[in-house]
Amino acid sequence: MDRKSLHDMKAYSKTGSTIDHVIAIVSGKGGVGKSSVTSLLACQMRRRGFSVGILDADITGSSIPKAFGIKEKASGREGRIEPAVSQSGIKIISANMLLEHDTVPVLWRGPLIANTVKLFYTDVDWQHLDFLFVDMPPGTGDVPLTVFQSLPVDGLIMVTSPQDLVSMVVEKAVNMAAEMNIPILGLVENFSYFECPDNHKRYEVFGKSHIERIAQDHELKVLAKLAISPELSQACDAGKIESYQSSDLDELCKILEERK
Repeated sequence: MDRKSLHDMKAYSKTGSTIDHVIAIVSGKGGVGKSSVTSLLACQMRRRGFSVGILDADITGSSIPKAFGIKEKASGREGRIEPAVSQSGIKIISANMLLEHDTVPVLWRGPLIANTVKLFYTDVDWQHLDFLFVDMPPGTGDVPLTVFQSLPVDGLIMVTSPQDLVSMVVEKAVNMAAEMNIPILGLVENFSYFECPDNHKRYEVFGKSHIERIAQDHELKVLAKLAISPELSQACDAGKIESYQSSDLDELCKILEERK
């Protein structure tokens, strides 16, 4: 599919919202902490003074609202969906905000899920955002295809873990990005190591990292290696991720700032 065909399929905001940059956070498989990386990145960019939103496209595995302590449901007026706003001013929309209870399973088929993600872009009153971060479901199925074809995504961030099979899943995601003509900003390796608080030694709990070789093979940049952090897990569980302080994503934030 050529660039013109892709452009013709792009969705446009029905609310008059202006979004300068749409950045998708992707992973080839689940369980790598993609939502945590999305949340941390949004928090750090917000601290730098940017207007930020998060579109939780992981419809069947929504976790963004819990990390930010958001319990209210989505509201609407005049055909517009109002996003929730976190304590620091990050705008958030998620499928959990449409459900009566957070524990209700989302038993929707693929086309309905994909259309809901598209609706979150077109019908949510984002107003003006410097950055909209899209927390993607893992893999290369219906939702990633819908997002890449329908939303004006201008950059991907791939979240990986230090395991041998990562090379294969990264290659699949790289190939999909190439098919969609979307640039990859780089790789973030999560769960890279654990630093013991007693002796400050680093232990590679999930095995030796292969991220440098993978990045070299695909001509990508390693943007960050994130430690296993009990404090981060506790902050997410308590809905207080905005209180978690970290500089691990500073290099990535600088790259995004240069796009402004």
